[in-house]
Amino acid sequence: MRRTHRRTRSLLASGAVIAGLLVPAGLYAAGHVGAAGAAAPPAPSPEPSGAECRTSVEGSRVIAYCHNPYPRADRVQLHTECARWWDVDADTRPVTVGPARTVRLTDRCWKEVASAWITHAVRR
Repeated sequence: MRRTHRRTRSLLASGAVIAGLLVPAGLYAAGHVGAAGAAAPPAPSPEPSGAECRTSVEGSRVIAYCHNPYPRADRVQLHTECARWWDVDADTRPVTVGPARTVRLTDRCWKEVASAWITHAVRR
């Protein structure tokens, strides 16, 4: 009979240990860790940022206007790719566009412009 008592005790003890390990894992997976029934707060959404830019090409000249309607500054840079292989592609220096400001960026090629685009680097 002693063997049965030992086996019963060891089964009860192992069952308690397993339950003690599974309950916290189940609560964590269900998202109920912390206050009883309280849901975790949603992750904050990033603030909108970045200047809006309009680029126009007239012949060999590129003009871009960038307006920043947001409270965080943005750094913009105009990149111009020229159509002719011998014509040098160019990049303007980065310009900081403050909140509620507009900047004008210009560049040119000797002949035709193949493409022009703006890159942004939001300042933190």
